[in-house]
Amino acid sequence: MELEFRKQEDGPAGGKPIELLVSSSNPNKLEAAVSAIRAQMLAQGAYVDTEDDRSLDGIKWRLKVNREAAARFGTDVASIGNAVRLVTNGLVLANYRPEDVRDEVDIVVRVPNNWRELDQLERQTLNTSRGQVPLSQFVSLEPGDKTGNIVRVDGRRTITIKADLQPGRQVEEALRELRATMPELPDGITVLEGGESEDQQQAANFLINAFMVAIGLMLLILVTQFNSLYQSFLILSAIVLSTAGVLLGLLLNSQPFGIVMVGMGTIALAGIVVNNNIILIDTYNQMRADGMEPATAALETGCLRLRPVLLTAITTVLGLMPMVLGINVDLITPSLGLNAPSTQWWTQMSSAIAGGLTFATLLTLLLTPALLVLGEQSGQKVKQLLAVRGRIWGARGRI
Repeated sequence: MELEFRKQEDGPAGGKPIELLVSSSNPNKLEAAVSAIRAQMLAQGAYVDTEDDRSLDGIKWRLKVNREAAARFGTDVASIGNAVRLVTNGLVLANYRPEDVRDEVDIVVRVPNNWRELDQLERQTLNTSRGQVPLSQFVSLEPGDKTGNIVRVDGRRTITIKADLQPGRQVEEALRELRATMPELPDGITVLEGGESEDQQQAANFLINAFMVAIGLMLLILVTQFNSLYQSFLILSAIVLSTAGVLLGLLLNSQPFGIVMVGMGTIALAGIVVNNNIILIDTYNQMRADGMEPATAALETGCLRLRPVLLTAITTVLGLMPMVLGINVDLITPSLGLNAPSTQWWTQMSSAIAGGLTFATLLTLLLTPALLVLGEQSGQKVKQLLAVRGRIWGARGRI
């Protein structure tokens, strides 16, 4: 008998974080492959409480009822079944629903705990028309082989290996090490990763699609507004460059890279960092329309929009600091708490947004004006080059 105790976890139940689905059409090769993988996992030292769903050897007891003997004593199979339930699962007499709950509660009658054993079935008596008769007169216990479950995935026999991780280890890190040291498996053996790794992959695919849709919609709106592909891509470049700030924010706050929370933070950050660039470029375009030179317009734009951009970024980062530092503010008590349960889920996302916004703000104030001037100069040179080529081709045409 094996007992396993697990700490209660918040969030949706997902079982053990590591799941490996080993499949094969040959049962003998499958058993050997599962044993080899479990041995490698044990030698790696990153896994604890490793198990698989192979059937364990055991005995299954069968109750055989002698119907002729039961009929001679004036009883039936239903009465015999009720007597057996008194020793095993218990006999349900009625249902009761308390006033403060919605589900009904079964009222069950069972023999005491120290009587719930196989020998009690022989000592248990049954009330018949001839009086109390031992249950052994009608029922005999026969041992048999224990039957197990056979799991098939896509028509192939599959055995699932499950394991927990040592404290401080990450799922992707442990699986990467296991892939590198995986023993050579026989032909026809396939190993698929499930559990938390599969959930992370699905979440990553969803967030990538959502991010690409958001970028596409923003590009469409920016091109319509500014009528310039260069300026539209310049605004969106802040999103790409801000990912360096996301990683720095996680590094400074000692937070792991979580696919879901960091991905959501990156998508939210994309909608924030473009605002500063839009303000700068819109002001730059107005000054260029008034006749200013590109370099002068860029300098004036940086001076005029320095305070709004900094105030917007500073207030946003300061508003995120309680979640970044894991501080819980209780306005009713009042009191402050550190590493409260209500903040642990948002620390990664807030660290990603705060770090990315800080880094993107510096890029907006320094890099965006320089790229605007560079774009103007490059555009003028391209126009001059096209004009020269146009004159050359026109002269050749006249010749």
